[in-house]
Amino acid sequence: MKIIGTLAAVALAFCWTAAADAETIKVGVVLPYSGPNSDLGNQIDKAFDLYVKLHAKDLGDNKIELIKRDEGPASGATVRTVVTELITNDKVKLLAGFVFSPSAIASAPLATQAKIPMLIANAGTAWITNLSPYIVRFSFSMWDPAYQMGTYAAKNLECKTAAAGFTDFPPGQDSALAFKTAFEKAGGKVIDEVRMGSPGPVPDFTPFFQRVKDEHPDCFYVFVPSGSHAGGVMKTYGDLGMRPAGIRLVGPQDLIPDYQLAHMSDAAIGLVVVSSYANDYDTPVNKEFVKDWHAAYGPDSYPDFESAAGMDTMAGIFHVINELHGNLDDGAKVIDTLKGWKHDGLRGTIEIDPETRDVIQDEHAEEVIKKPDGKLGVKVLETFPQVKDQCKVLKVGRCAS
Repeated sequence: MKIIGTLAAVALAFCWTAAADAETIKVGVVLPYSGPNSDLGNQIDKAFDLYVKLHAKDLGDNKIELIKRDEGPASGATVRTVVTELITNDKVKLLAGFVFSPSAIASAPLATQAKIPMLIANAGTAWITNLSPYIVRFSFSMWDPAYQMGTYAAKNLECKTAAAGFTDFPPGQDSALAFKTAFEKAGGKVIDEVRMGSPGPVPDFTPFFQRVKDEHPDCFYVFVPSGSHAGGVMKTYGDLGMRPAGIRLVGPQDLIPDYQLAHMSDAAIGLVVVSSYANDYDTPVNKEFVKDWHAAYGPDSYPDFESAAGMDTMAGIFHVINELHGNLDDGAKVIDTLKGWKHDGLRGTIEIDPETRDVIQDEHAEEVIKKPDGKLGVKVLETFPQVKDQCKVLKVGRCAS
């Protein structure tokens, strides 16, 4: 009886120790929850919540708490206050989210000063990861789809000339430069670069598109910050009859977020983009994910490329929590744990480049088609395996530092 009592005491002591060692990890989520771009934040927010719901048991005794704050306007004007409060008042161990590049750029010095890892689920300006050793990007560099699109348009779509239209803020400028760099390297010529307003409320695209229609390039490369802007692009392209006029619309994945594609007109048919994810990808992992998404958010809600990046961001967070046994006090150790991390997710195999802390992933040339059910979708034309950020490979501009 004495032995049994001793074993019981040891077991009870072990349970007390395990409970004492369990951690609740606070993650500061910074996304646009209000304003004209709230739909972008909504796609990532849903992904974060769904991942936690599906995988909370994977953390063992540890728990995760998402403390959500509004990123504010696309200009990044208010994000420093939000991030400062998360670090100083809420005592978060990680920052995650950041839809807009200006927000990520403004927050980078705060992450460095506090030594808090900052995990980007969207913001794509290439040189953001150069701004702090505490930044890891799970989404994409603007150069990932744009550079591949430039090469593909010249070599596969037989575009000899192109115009580049872009929302005039850092990721738009980056995207246009990436497309132009690759397109002209492949033998094409960009004849015009059109700055198309700010990333806030959707502008009237008509004067910009009419200017390009009058110039009549073979291809029109367009970058806008997805969401409602993408809907405005497709409406204007259709209303002006640019497709019948022989001007092919091309761009990055931002032009056809899945939840917008479902409501676009047939003017979108034939559009070619380069993307890392589509709701239509016919893989077992993606089919299961889409099923879980519809179960959580309804049959009329669709995940998109931002949702896929959000799921992988949260997978990375779970990875470091488990690898470090819930102790995320050392921000540098968290970053080191993510360098070289590989994950099989919705986009296929991704890896965090240990040199740049950017994601390495497959990119795909996709064409918008009408599916048998009458809805718009995509078919994959070509896959570009394990794409690295060419801005840093080529050491262009601020990517050279």
